[in-house]
Amino acid sequence: MHELFEPTSEHQQLRTMVREFAEREVDPQALEHDREERFNLPLFRKLGELGLLGVTVPPEYGGAGLDATAVTIVHEELAAADPAFTLSYLAHSLLCVNNLYVNGNDEQRARLLPALCSGEKIGGMCMSEPGAGTDVMGLRTTARREGDTFVLNGAKMWITNGAISDTELGDVFLVYARLEGSPRNAITMFIVEKGFPGFKLGQKIRDKMGMRASTTAELVFEECVVPAANVVGEIGSATLCMMRNLEIERLGLAAMSLGIARRSLEIMNTYASERESFGKKLREFGQIQRHIAESYAEYMAGRAYTYLTASEMRLDEPGHRLDSDGVKLFCSTMGKNVADRAIQVLGGYGYTGEYKVERLYRDAKLLEIGGGTVEAHHKNMTRDLARVEKIR
Repeated sequence: MHELFEPTSEHQQLRTMVREFAEREVDPQALEHDREERFNLPLFRKLGELGLLGVTVPPEYGGAGLDATAVTIVHEELAAADPAFTLSYLAHSLLCVNNLYVNGNDEQRARLLPALCSGEKIGGMCMSEPGAGTDVMGLRTTARREGDTFVLNGAKMWITNGAISDTELGDVFLVYARLEGSPRNAITMFIVEKGFPGFKLGQKIRDKMGMRASTTAELVFEECVVPAANVVGEIGSATLCMMRNLEIERLGLAAMSLGIARRSLEIMNTYASERESFGKKLREFGQIQRHIAESYAEYMAGRAYTYLTASEMRLDEPGHRLDSDGVKLFCSTMGKNVADRAIQVLGGYGYTGEYKVERLYRDAKLLEIGGGTVEAHHKNMTRDLARVEKIR
């Protein structure tokens, strides 16, 4: 055990539990669900039995009450088996559950978190829109006050867990919208639940390059009636909630890239030791040695940076944007590159689904786009570094 990666025996036990679960139950189903573009709901609910769907939520609400390092461990281990399944987990456990716990009130927590932590309900978060992705403040979904309710109109796009089947919505979503007539930066967050009038599934996004076993959908709000009790936090003040939760999301996405890189590295390392060409093991050729050695060094660099950032992150306190952007920036491209090298080492075999690296490569690309593009990280980090006199 290294204290950076598993600072306590509890973290070590968590890694062992999640790795064994991933190898036993997550990995065997990954290729089938990727091909069928199907979300594995029964398997997802098993994460609730393990206490992982509310990993950062206190036990009183059905969660595990763990920290950012635990978040990193879980996402790394699950993604080494199936990044798409892990993406659905991240949207539920971080974008919805953690977000609601940190920013919601006691009534909202007591009413919704137990079912979300058990897996009885599936959650997500609605930020991106057809015309507003990276430009979050350009969102056009509106809300207007009508007595004890708000009425939402608009559409959200690329929503993970938006549909848990071809026709069925997820259960609980945190939706960012702007009150009619409010300033550009005055955004409000609403809890929108399946069954609310005017809330419906637009289209399930199919034929994605990767993350195909994680459902992605358009969600539509047409005069959608939301009780005023479902406003999260103060009206017009959700921008802080949004930015605070992006930090833990980006840490989780960086950890997913670590899982992809580690699995790709393991596969190419084993293959290079077993396969012979021109009478020698593949690993004896300099070109192959470069792929393996550079992949290991980059993986370990990203891993150290990610776990260091996790060790310093406090889930209820914003202020970690520089390094949460930094680990996502570095690890997302690193994971894609390591998967690419693994395909090259395996040659024709790497180009087929049987050896897994083809799927890992396709899944890895999304991490340079979702949860903040690499270009957005460049902008954020440069802006934050302008306020830093000395680099630590």
